[in-house]
Amino acid sequence: MWLSLLGMAAKTAGSIYENKQKTKKAMSDAALMHAEKMARGDIEYSGKALETQKGDWKDEFVLLVLSSPLFLLGYSVFAEDEDISKKLDLYFEKLDGMPWWITGLWISVVAAIYGIKATDIIKTNGSKK
Repeated sequence: MWLSLLGMAAKTAGSIYENKQKTKKAMSDAALMHAEKMARGDIEYSGKALETQKGDWKDEFVLLVLSSPLFLLGYSVFAEDEDISKKLDLYFEKLDGMPWWITGLWISVVAAIYGIKATDIIKTNGSKK
């Protein structure tokens, strides 16, 4: 009885090991095929770009810059601070008065960071002014 259980366990372990080896080979083949497609230009090279962005704080910085007026607005409302409220009103007036191309450029930069296509937004805002 023990021998048959031991034999079955060995067979299962061998099967698991064999499947892991097949998986490693399949992953290696897939990586090779992907690299060949990138070299031919069939698909866009994105691996290194993603690796370089792992430790990048650019996205968080842009998010903080864009969020700071909202934080100040919330503070001015809840703290009933009229000075900050007036300064925020002035900030948004100045922002609204900026040329459309500066706004479009800023939208494009933010969109590029977050991977959004902003060309339609820029065209729409540019035709309004």
